[in-house]
Amino acid sequence: MTLLCVPLVGRTVEEMEIDAAAAAAAGGDLVEIRLDFIEGFSPREDLPRLLRSCPLPALVTYRPNWEGGRYDGDDAARFETLRLAMELGVDYVDIELKVPIIGLVMSERGLMSRVLSPKFGGYLTFGILDATKTSASGQPTLEELLDIYNIRCIGPDTMVLGLIANPVKQSKSPILHNKCLQSVGYNAVYLPLLADNLARFLDTYSAPDFSGFSCSLPFKVDAVHCCHEHDAVAKSIGAINTIIRKSDGKLVGYNTDYIGAISAIEDGIGGPGSKDAAVSPLAGRLIVVVGAGGAGKAIAYGAKKKGARVVVANRTYEKAVTLANALGGQALRLADLENFGPEEGMILANATSLGMYPNVDGTPVPKKALSLYDVVFDAVYAPKDTRLLREAEECGVKVVSGVEMFIRQAMGQFEHFTGGIEAPESLMREIAAKYT
Repeated sequence: MTLLCVPLVGRTVEEMEIDAAAAAAAGGDLVEIRLDFIEGFSPREDLPRLLRSCPLPALVTYRPNWEGGRYDGDDAARFETLRLAMELGVDYVDIELKVPIIGLVMSERGLMSRVLSPKFGGYLTFGILDATKTSASGQPTLEELLDIYNIRCIGPDTMVLGLIANPVKQSKSPILHNKCLQSVGYNAVYLPLLADNLARFLDTYSAPDFSGFSCSLPFKVDAVHCCHEHDAVAKSIGAINTIIRKSDGKLVGYNTDYIGAISAIEDGIGGPGSKDAAVSPLAGRLIVVVGAGGAGKAIAYGAKKKGARVVVANRTYEKAVTLANALGGQALRLADLENFGPEEGMILANATSLGMYPNVDGTPVPKKALSLYDVVFDAVYAPKDTRLLREAEECGVKVVSGVEMFIRQAMGQFEHFTGGIEAPESLMREIAAKYT
């Protein structure tokens, strides 16, 4: 049966007592005692009197002004009054949905809701002791919440950063960026953000507090069309790995993959510091770039700019042709690499996800073809020692790990995220060495 509830909105306790008696006489089932209407309300004196004298079951409401009520004081005091009502045996207590709800989303996509709980006033969030003791899908460990996401320091003013990718859980970027953000005292948290559609994601999470994103596979090219503005390098490359939301809401795209990968390859060719040489060690060399996506475009563009001759190999040949033509280079099918060897001393750069966790047995080039190269670079860093790099070393070829690109591109991203704070390179290297 639906109960008939009569609201009591008297300005004094006496007036509410009179109205409660009238409600009972008129056939009401219960009364709502609107404490926020009582002028000069004293919880310890007035509430027990109201409940003792009430002839009907009572619903106690203490509505704050942000919910349309008249109470404009501290929420802690309001909650204490509602707890007092429960201790006194009141039949019902009215709680705003915003106050008691614990909104948590399941699975990998729900991690954001769990980590950002304190930012949005969540009463609690769950952290498991270890991965074997989960009670629901997608729960982070207590150690991750405390040590990686620094959840004790997350509040309403915390900015939200993150890596938009698919897949994303293999990435070490959240560990790297969060620890570096903590080290410089920047109030932000960096999350892994699993997405299916970049444009839809950016449109959904469009609040100013979602201030910056890393962008990885498969969204680096899509990001160009999602940003309102682009820096010159990103525009020339046609791929973006960093998105910054300006104060006016516009999205600006940058590419830090380019300098991260090229400087790592240069140092790999000529030793540390070679990236700073007057003439790049890439100048005049033949570089084979595997992959025509975002990372492949960045590496091919950077190599061309440094004076290298560029060959692009891709599983989808048409994409290789498009990129190679844009750079005045040569296009190959991926299968062609098995027998491609126009000269010795070539450089190989893998910019695909082949070999990336969890498909760690993948490789873009057969082992027998690797001896034709002087240097092999792999943009994949999870795992650090990919099959491609292991087999290249076994052939006596110098290798450059994707960890170097990972660190160097992250340094550029960090400065964009923080508005120019210098990235703590030594800490980044320490973290990368520990977690990759």
